[in-house]
Amino acid sequence: MKKQFYLSVLLCAFFFIGCVSYKPVPIQEPQSYTLVLNLNELPPSDLFINLDYGIRLNILDKRANNDILNKYDANINVPKPNVSTYPDIVSFVSESMKQYMQTMGFVLDSDINTDYLLQIEITQYQLSYLSGMGWMGTVCFDMKIFDNNKTPIYPNTAITGRTSVKANIDDIINASNALNNAYLNALKDIDWNRVAYFLKRAYSPEDEKNKQVTGSGNTSLEHTIIRWYVDSAPKGADVFWRVVSSTPDVKNTNQLYLGSTPYESTESFDKGLTFNNSGDVQIEISCEKAGYAPQKKRFNLRQAIEQKEISTKFNLIEE
Repeated sequence: MKKQFYLSVLLCAFFFIGCVSYKPVPIQEPQSYTLVLNLNELPPSDLFINLDYGIRLNILDKRANNDILNKYDANINVPKPNVSTYPDIVSFVSESMKQYMQTMGFVLDSDINTDYLLQIEITQYQLSYLSGMGWMGTVCFDMKIFDNNKTPIYPNTAITGRTSVKANIDDIINASNALNNAYLNALKDIDWNRVAYFLKRAYSPEDEKNKQVTGSGNTSLEHTIIRWYVDSAPKGADVFWRVVSSTPDVKNTNQLYLGSTPYESTESFDKGLTFNNSGDVQIEISCEKAGYAPQKKRFNLRQAIEQKEISTKFNLIEE
């Protein structure tokens, strides 16, 4: 009897359990948010005025992960929202960084022949939410600077901006502020004084020892005035000159006619010349006159640059 009773109770229990229905916890649909990107602050104006060269800006998107929302530590029943930005990140960085630089006094897109190039590679542009801490923004760049010959003159440098804002999980305004402030801190992390240094022509060729003459007027050497004065006794002799070089950067030249004595002028430098290799370059000046023996003199170009003059007199001897 007892066994039959227990068996009846067990069957009733299974029947009761089978009749009870459980409603599953509804899965929430992920929400979608659009963060408005803004440049929250401008730098002091006219910090770098009267620079000799302009600069161009090239923005590249090098992000390994294009998701704006990186980490989302929230209630497990709250799905990770879909986050986008307005405008898109590359357009915003390009336009806002130009505005930031122009405010400081940089001249952008001045002359393609002499402009330097600032290349910004976006490596991270993300937002995270952590319980108890709030919203955190991280913006990272890699930056390089090239001269007008596309030669790198500033090594690859990592730029980072971070910020955090204590706010609720649904506070999208402060989420935008966290991302925008991180971007602003990244701009402040750039050494703008160093950028401006490359856009200012050196006062002396010695201050830019390895900068080559290109013919575009972007070196101190090309703006160094060298006075040429050649005289002879008797006067009226023909003056010729040529470049004698022992460095592959500067080519030798054939003899060129300058004029007759007394000759006075200023001459430009050949391409490839730098202050450092100028010691391996000589200027040969010849003086010829009918009835007199021709004479030649050589002048070290480094000395001519330092003295800013090539001056000589030929005392001609009758043949």
